Amino acid sequence: MSTESTFAGPQNPNAGGSKTFFGHPRGLSTLFFTEMWERFSYYGMRALLTLFMTAATTNIVTQSDGTIIQNPGMGLDIATAGAIYGLYTSLVYILALPGGWVADNLWGQRKAVWVGGWIIAAGHFTMAIPSTYTFFLGLILIICGTGLLKPNVSTIVGELYPDGGARRDAGFSIFYMGINLGALFGPLVTAWLGEAHHWHWGFGAAGVGMVLGLIQYRLGVGYLGNAGLLKSEDSREVLAAKSKKFFGTFFAVFAAVVLFGFLVSNGTISVTLTQIAQWLGYSVLVLVALYFVYIWTMGGHTVEENKKMGVIFWLFLMIAIFWSGFEQAGTSFSLFARDMTDRNIGGWLMPAAFLQSVNAFFIIVLAPVFGMVWVWLESRQKDPSIPVKAGLGLLGLSAGFFVLAWGAANASPDNLVSPSWLVVTYFLHTVGELCISPIGLSAITKLSPERRVGQMMGIWFVGAALGNLFAGLIGGSLESLEADTLFRTVAMIIGSAGIFALIVAPQVKKLMGSTR
Repeated sequence: MSTESTFAGPQNPNAGGSKTFFGHPRGLSTLFFTEMWERFSYYGMRALLTLFMTAATTNIVTQSDGTIIQNPGMGLDIATAGAIYGLYTSLVYILALPGGWVADNLWGQRKAVWVGGWIIAAGHFTMAIPSTYTFFLGLILIICGTGLLKPNVSTIVGELYPDGGARRDAGFSIFYMGINLGALFGPLVTAWLGEAHHWHWGFGAAGVGMVLGLIQYRLGVGYLGNAGLLKSEDSREVLAAKSKKFFGTFFAVFAAVVLFGFLVSNGTISVTLTQIAQWLGYSVLVLVALYFVYIWTMGGHTVEENKKMGVIFWLFLMIAIFWSGFEQAGTSFSLFARDMTDRNIGGWLMPAAFLQSVNAFFIIVLAPVFGMVWVWLESRQKDPSIPVKAGLGLLGLSAGFFVLAWGAANASPDNLVSPSWLVVTYFLHTVGELCISPIGLSAITKLSPERRVGQMMGIWFVGAALGNLFAGLIGGSLESLEADTLFRTVAMIIGSAGIFALIVAPQVKKLMGSTR
């Protein structure tokens, strides 16, 4: 069938003029700013999430001019807030799988990004309405919208470079910069509005950011050429049948989840959110393990392909461990910043969520440096292998937790410590992230059999989802553990995983064969 739609543009991505975007297709600018604003909204809201949920219902704020206003939170305990955070952030990644399927089979990536963006915006604006019901409905909308937008905007970027090569890699590097600009400024804006004025103003600001991204996306869509349009030979009737079946199943599952939530909330089903999060985490881990057993035994792959997919399973475990620690930024680190950090700067109380922008700042500064270092080492045949880099990433993460455990040892609400403890921790975590995250993502594309690339990429996202889920549960442990105890325990566990990764790195490298 034809790929034409209301989103169709000129055949040439640079049509409409000779201008380029830093020497790249003009369409890259459209996607750069779309993703920048989407990440602005995502990280802006995330920065407030745990703080809002754990803030007292009688919470008051003293503004810079001395005015005292009421800014009530939800008054949830830390364990429950952590479970909600973990479920939310993990489901964002899990729904990237059906979101990718919808784009590939029904809509095309371009329409999926457009629809997903508006659902995200609707979610943020729903959260801007002060109500428990609107809070949870908003989270559900953001999860669904992000599942449509997040995997597909990156796919369109790749389609701008049909020849691949180094130019595509450079294009993704520019695109990655847009992600981190949004992550840098989002918490600054939403925290200033949410913490210092009203939480719901911050949620609303995140929605405004998403709308701005959609406006420029619509204005610049003509520069995308055919990138992101549906590429299917199916007839309209076949597409309609597929769509009916998919969305019928989706809404049935959605209704079941809503019913289950209602029964839990009114006490008909006696189960806590923490228990739900734990069950989901263990279920995902078991299902992924069974999936790999299936493809190893019945997938019809060669011995070499099975070895490489064994490396992917190992990477899945490493990235899940990594994100379970790294995502403390939105849970335990947020609470530490609020309750145990001296944020008074010349009489001005810095919002706690401001500190969540530090990681994005370090990414922007250090990513080009790491890129040059890896190239320099490769030119001298001293570039660490992928398994070694994964181990180094975990050790960098562990080092950050040891630093914060040191800072937290004597910290309390009556003895606040310098924000520099968190800044140094974020620096070390950023170093760890640059060792494992982009390297692992690249490795997935290299190691996957051609007919399993999409599935293996999905496994990577599931690993991130699993890590985010356990991150929420770990952060919720602040309910019963002292901060220094929690951070030291996490440091030792992740550090042990990093040391183990380095020990087995030679064996893992052998399984990779000629892949580098």
